[in-house]
Amino acid sequence: MAGHNKWSSIKHKKAAVDAKRGKIFTRYIREITVAARTGGGDPEANPRLRAAIAAAKSVNMPKDNIERAIARGTGGGDAANIEEVRYEGYGQGGVAILVDCMTDNRNRTVSEVRAAFNKGGGSMGESGCVSWMFHQKGQFIFDRDQVDEETIMEIALEAGADDVEDRPDEGCIVVSTEPAVFGEVQQAFEQAGLTPQVAEISWVPENTVHVEGETAEKLLALIERLEDLDDVQNVYANYDISEQELARING
Repeated sequence: MAGHNKWSSIKHKKAAVDAKRGKIFTRYIREITVAARTGGGDPEANPRLRAAIAAAKSVNMPKDNIERAIARGTGGGDAANIEEVRYEGYGQGGVAILVDCMTDNRNRTVSEVRAAFNKGGGSMGESGCVSWMFHQKGQFIFDRDQVDEETIMEIALEAGADDVEDRPDEGCIVVSTEPAVFGEVQQAFEQAGLTPQVAEISWVPENTVHVEGETAEKLLALIERLEDLDDVQNVYANYDISEQELARING
């Protein structure tokens, strides 16, 4: 299983009670704002905005915050100064890392990302050095104790999803889709009254690199260092760490 997917399910489960909730809200507000600016403020006609709103709701962001972010995106103003940038590099064990950012100051952001790579024991590379190792995929993660797998599978596949995977060790059911049908699958779940813990379009690695021990510890510390940067929206990596190792590190 792709390391990012495994780690993201843990990260999102913690998000609702995370002490950094203010920072989480800020990241979702930026995503909603940019999604509304680039694709319009109607979530029915803007799959990216629908996904951003669903993600914000999964961490209990108030409706007013969401509506203000949409208004900011469609109204222009300082929202027009925010741009999306991606940085690439390597972590411990040769693990490939993508860092997606939203910023109003590229010079500040690239300096902070480079410093985080260096201090965390990784190395920042040129544009395109690792992005070819990933492909975009829509992803819905459900708490397997709160939903019925057969129901999820029936709705998902009928709506055009590619795969439904039960992951009992992680306590979740994961639905994968092509980005083009993400909105349709999301709408089908909404109509059925099913709310995922995670609803996002992310970058999934084609192949993974197994890491363990001190290498795994340092790699996860590097990823956390990158995620803590204010301008960073998401970090994706192609590591594979066993459930036992994750439990040991997080324990």
